[in-house]
Amino acid sequence: MGDTRTTRSRARRAAALGIAVLIAGPVAAGGAAAAPGGTAGDRLRHDAEAITATGVTGVQARVTGADGRVRTATAGVADLRTGRQVPPDGHFRIGSTNKTLVAAVVLQLASEGALSLDDSVEEWLPGVVGGGHDGDRITLRALLQHTGGVYDGAYPSRGGSAAHYYASRYDVHTPEEIVAAAMRHDPAFPPGARWGYSNTGYVLLGMVVERATGRAWHAEVADRVLTPLGMRNTYWPGRSPSLPLPHARGYTRFAPGEDLVDTTRLIDADASGGYVSTTADLDRFARALFDGTLLDEAQLAELTRTVPVGDEAPWPGAGYGLGLFSRPLPCGGTVWIPSGDQIGWRTRVGVGADGRRSVVVSMSTQLHDSAESTLRQEAAATALIDNALCAEED
Repeated sequence: MGDTRTTRSRARRAAALGIAVLIAGPVAAGGAAAAPGGTAGDRLRHDAEAITATGVTGVQARVTGADGRVRTATAGVADLRTGRQVPPDGHFRIGSTNKTLVAAVVLQLASEGALSLDDSVEEWLPGVVGGGHDGDRITLRALLQHTGGVYDGAYPSRGGSAAHYYASRYDVHTPEEIVAAAMRHDPAFPPGARWGYSNTGYVLLGMVVERATGRAWHAEVADRVLTPLGMRNTYWPGRSPSLPLPHARGYTRFAPGEDLVDTTRLIDADASGGYVSTTADLDRFARALFDGTLLDEAQLAELTRTVPVGDEAPWPGAGYGLGLFSRPLPCGGTVWIPSGDQIGWRTRVGVGADGRRSVVVSMSTQLHDSAESTLRQEAAATALIDNALCAEED
């Protein structure tokens, strides 16, 4: 969603100063990071607590091993005012993990022949893309992979400052309004010239799905993904700013020296992000994405065909497929990361290529006071994922 862009720009500036070594620091070159002895559950609790040590208020973590065993851990508090514990099954905003849900729907539609990844945006949305953007050259694949050059600087943000959050948290923007605002600007780059994250591109994809099916894109997500997988705790909030119980409260620190701001209440839901879910549901989705449940072999190959993202992501060697990141694991192989940020929350999901091992981490805090804080939080979450996926089974 919108404030992901702020994280990225700060991370790039930090990387230029050499701060990005924080990401690789906790994990040894040959495998998982050192952690106290004990069971896998002990290690998971230790790593969850390490995330709270960076300033995050609350953490939920869930790991499913290759043997199907599930381990969960929580750390910190759900509410700074009351000090209540973090619920292990709490609801949270999943941010741009939403994009992977959209990608799964588009890939299914392509498999059915309802559309093609190589269709142009102009074919499906005549006249919608303009202002210097060439809708005849921007394909659906390019939108999914962020290589279309769709301008994203006008995408509505709820972050930046506490004052802006309070002023904008209940604002409603239609997909047409979001796209029209982007089209008043030149494209970020010519289609296919490079990689550049665009929330607005996914708003366009939502409009394409609606045109192709005659139904709202989130209705297609519900029928094609949520219902078949039994993801009963995942839902589209629409224009409701509330979260169902149980949930931790989401917090954001906007500037150095400022207190954390309670940013739980928010209306911010479109095809680029906005679903509410739980660690159990996202774990189920991540595994089904790779084990053949949701996608056939050809569509999975499309999903995982990546382009390099350079310094646009905080992970060395990262790539981007269709709706998800990838990066090398320190113990060998690749982890796929259908993850996202939304004001007050960071969601990190890691899953192996065969869908047998998976990790979901929900952090109910965003630290935007400095690039160092942002990267330190990211490094701790990366260490938890790497330790979980690289550890030997108990």
